Amino acid sequence: MKSRMGMIIIASAFASVPFAFGGTDRSATSSIEISDQPPRFDFAIESAYLLSFVNPPHRYEINADFLTARVRCGNYLDREGLFRGYNQVYFSLLAEPILRGIENHYFGINLGPRYNFVRRGSRFVPFFSAGIGLGWIDSQPEQFQGQGQDFTFNIVGALGVSYRFSDRFSGQLGFLYQHFSNAGLTDPNPSLNLLGLQLGFTRSF
Repeated sequence: MKSRMGMIIIASAFASVPFAFGGTDRSATSSIEISDQPPRFDFAIESAYLLSFVNPPHRYEINADFLTARVRCGNYLDREGLFRGYNQVYFSLLAEPILRGIENHYFGINLGPRYNFVRRGSRFVPFFSAGIGLGWIDSQPEQFQGQGQDFTFNIVGALGVSYRFSDRFSGQLGFLYQHFSNAGLTDPNPSLNLLGLQLGFTRSF
């Protein structure tokens, strides 16, 4: 029940975001001219529903919420073919309620590159990102197979596609992988591997 309620809240929040940006009238959106020029800076809100896998110590369900800033660091729109696009560096703040599992929450940061594959005249922009970071979990080492300490490293990877409503606003849908580990600094170090669906909305500048 707890996890279902969490998903309902997440879905409701993201469903309301396009209307806050001025609506998503299909005829109006389709008439907007979209520039190929990449933004200098993005700010995004992102949320994912993650499930543990690969022999997890317990079944975990996590709501991963990110505030993300991205800065363009490479423009390759003069290319032709698959790798036409642009590169960004992103920085994310992570706040993750643990809906099911031994611990209750995780807070952290994550930093890494993102590549956006731009097709001429298309509103759809596939992307790939990967980063590393650190954070704090309310560890429960006294419980069997609980995380051994509060300080924890994280690895985050994402693969998905953005849809550009306009030059300023876009939405994204993708798959998110996340790994937690204390890198053997304490024993136990059961670590966590999580995978799930991610939704996001971006404001470009």
